[in-house]
Amino acid sequence: MKIVCIVVLSLLCSALLQAQYRAQLDQQSRSSLTFSEQQQLYRLDSKSYSDFVLNPDVHSSLDTVYNKYGDLRNDKPEFNTKYPWWTVALKVTGANVFTFAIDRYFFNYTFSRVGFNSWKHNIQTGWEWDEDRFGMNFVVHPYSGSAFYNAARSSGYDFFESAPFAALGSLEWEYFGENTLPAYNDIINTTVDGIFLGEIFYRVGSNILDDESTGIERFGREFSVFLLSPTRAFSRFTQGKMFRVTSEEVYQTQPLNVTFHVGFRDVNHGSSFLTGPTNFMFNFHLDYGNPFEVSSRKPFDYFKVRLDLSKVTGRKFLDNISGYGLLFGKNSHAGTSDLLLGGFQHFDYFDNKTFELATFGFGPGIITKMKVSPESNLYTNLHIAVVPLAGNSTRHGPDTSQVRDYNFGGGAEAKLESTLNLGSWINFTLIGYYFWIHTYVGDAEDNYIGLIEPRIGLTIFNNVSIGVEHLVYYEDRYTRDLGTFHQVRTEQRVFLQIYLEAFKQQKE
Repeated sequence: MKIVCIVVLSLLCSALLQAQYRAQLDQQSRSSLTFSEQQQLYRLDSKSYSDFVLNPDVHSSLDTVYNKYGDLRNDKPEFNTKYPWWTVALKVTGANVFTFAIDRYFFNYTFSRVGFNSWKHNIQTGWEWDEDRFGMNFVVHPYSGSAFYNAARSSGYDFFESAPFAALGSLEWEYFGENTLPAYNDIINTTVDGIFLGEIFYRVGSNILDDESTGIERFGREFSVFLLSPTRAFSRFTQGKMFRVTSEEVYQTQPLNVTFHVGFRDVNHGSSFLTGPTNFMFNFHLDYGNPFEVSSRKPFDYFKVRLDLSKVTGRKFLDNISGYGLLFGKNSHAGTSDLLLGGFQHFDYFDNKTFELATFGFGPGIITKMKVSPESNLYTNLHIAVVPLAGNSTRHGPDTSQVRDYNFGGGAEAKLESTLNLGSWINFTLIGYYFWIHTYVGDAEDNYIGLIEPRIGLTIFNNVSIGVEHLVYYEDRYTRDLGTFHQVRTEQRVFLQIYLEAFKQQKE
C-alpha cells in the first residue's frame, strides 16, 4: 500500500510540475544557423499560430533535435554523462542492501534472515515458482525492477542498455536478499515489467524536472522525482545534478496529457442493476507523446497508462493498472486518417471482485485518428499481443491472504479502445479487453476473461466534464478436474472528469 501511495502521489505531481514549454530554441542551436535562418526562426517564434514554415533544409536539421512543440527529442549528452557500468552496478547493489536493511532491521521479516547458509542453499538448490501473494509478485517486484532500471537510465544509458541492470538487481535479490529459493516468476516480472515501469517513470520524471528552476519550485520537482524513482534522485544527488542550474533544457520531453476521474461506482451482485455496495472511485490516465506526429521513434516515445483506485475489500485499494508503450513504429497518412503502426509492450493488473489477473505482453498495434467533420474526430487503438506470463486467480474476487491463490500461465490478449469526439462538448468511448490464459503452474485450466466498458462524457465548461460508464466483467474457466465456471458482473460509475491537456497548440 505504501508503494501504491508513493506512485499515485508522484504521478499526480507530474500534472502540476511539468517543465514549462519554451518555443524558442537555445542560443547554442541558434548560433549554428545563418543570419537568414535565425531571422526565419524569430518570425516563427513570434507567430506560433501562423502558417509560416522554416526553410525545409533548416527544418530538417532541427527536426532531429526538437519535436514540433520545441521540446528536445533526446537527452542532451553534454549534460548527461554516461558513467562506467560498475558505478551503476554499485547503485543496484546499494538499492538491494537498503531494502534488505529495512526488511531485516525495521520490519524483522522472517524471509530477510539471510547469511552464508541461505546463500549456499539458494545457489545449490535452484529455482521454483513462489507462493507470494498477488500484489507482491505483480506490483512490488515490478516497482523494484524499475528502480534497478533507473539506476542505469539516470546514468546516461539508453533504453536497451539499461534493461540488463533490471535483471542484475533481480538476480542479486533472489539469491542473496531472501532465505527463500529464487523464483522464476520474480526474475521475469522484476525484469520485464520493471523495464516497462522504469521507462515510464523516467519519461514522466523528465517532464517534471527543470534544471533551469530554483527555490521552492526546484525542491518540489526534485522531491516528486524522488518519490517516483528513488534511484534517479540518488543519481542526481551523487552526480551533482540535483543542485545545478542550467540555462537550457537538458532532458527529452513530450506532451503529457493527464485525465482525472473522481466519483462513485456501484458494484453489482452479478448483472442485476444497482444491487451492490456504492464505493468512492478515483482514477487517472496518462497519455505521453503525440502518436500522430511524423518522426523517428524510440521506445516509449508514446505510451498510455491508467490507474484505478477504489475500496475493493479488506486492505485493498488498487483496482487496476493497465497500459502500453510503443517499442518501435512508423507514422503514415491515408485519406482523412493519421496512423501509427508499430510494436508495443503491455502491462495489465486487475484486482477486483470478479478476478485477479496480471499479464505482460508483446505484439503489434495500430493507432488511428480519422476526421469525421471539421470539429469531430474518431480515435481508435487496436492491439493484439502474446502473453508469456500471467497470474490468474483460482477463485472469484480479490485475495486478502498472504499466500498464493492464483495460477501462473500465459496466452494472448486483444485490446480495442475507440473514442468519438463530437465537437468539444460530447464524447463516446468504447473499451474492450480480452484475455486467453492457459495454466502453466497450478490447476490445469484455460481461462477466457473479458472487460467491456462503454462511456459517455459531456463537457460542462473548458476541460471539466461529467460522465457515466457501464462495465461488464466476465470470466469463463474450463478446468480439467473441477468442471466449468462462468461468471458475469457489472458495475456503473458516475464521475467528474478533469482533463489537463499539455499538447502544445500548433496550427495545422
